[in-house]
Amino acid sequence: MSRPLLLDLFSGAGGAAVGYHRAGFDVVGVDIEPQPHYPFEFVQANALELLADSKWDGVRAGDWHEFAAIHASPPCQAYSVAAAQQRRAGKEYPDLVAETRHLLDKTSLSYVIENVPGAPIRKDFVLCGCMFELPMLQRERWFEVNWPHNPMRMPCSHRGPALSVTGHGVGAGNGQRGRIAAVLGRNPGITDAKLAMGIEWMHRDELSQAIQPAYTEWIGKQLLAHLENAA
Repeated sequence: MSRPLLLDLFSGAGGAAVGYHRAGFDVVGVDIEPQPHYPFEFVQANALELLADSKWDGVRAGDWHEFAAIHASPPCQAYSVAAAQQRRAGKEYPDLVAETRHLLDKTSLSYVIENVPGAPIRKDFVLCGCMFELPMLQRERWFEVNWPHNPMRMPCSHRGPALSVTGHGVGAGNGQRGRIAAVLGRNPGITDAKLAMGIEWMHRDELSQAIQPAYTEWIGKQLLAHLENAA
């Protein structure tokens, strides 16, 4: 049985892609930067320029209509807490959510837009590590979708210390670095962040920008059910 094909825009090193693949999709990634650790088929391209091209030439052999759905994770630095100090200092970051949504709507495909808390997207899904088998991870992400869905709005419930993987390093949620160090017997590092995220193939900077596969696997299963029902 063939698997539906999902286009992964602003893909990074493939955290979201692995989750969708586990849910039942084949995935093609697109990012403006080279992504040597991306685990599936990858094309280096400008995601917005690609979306604006109705033929999507060069993404993959064949007609672009073979894609069943799209995931898009526009850059988050314009909204993230991690980049707030740089914004206050006058640094400007691209604000691409509205343009991404506009171009996604023109495709008529089912889609998911992901970003950080505070981004200008609808909170159809609000997910954090504690909702899955990632109890050491405090990392909320918002998801907007254009298809019927069952929202998951469980509150965060971190009963123990939790890591926060942001910026260019590994932090601690709610100032809990001392508590985490006590549990681990050392200060948390990149190995602990990989375990918390459920991602083992990325380096530090890739990891800080990644989406946990557990999040997109959960969303991907709902998306797949929607596509099957629509068919």
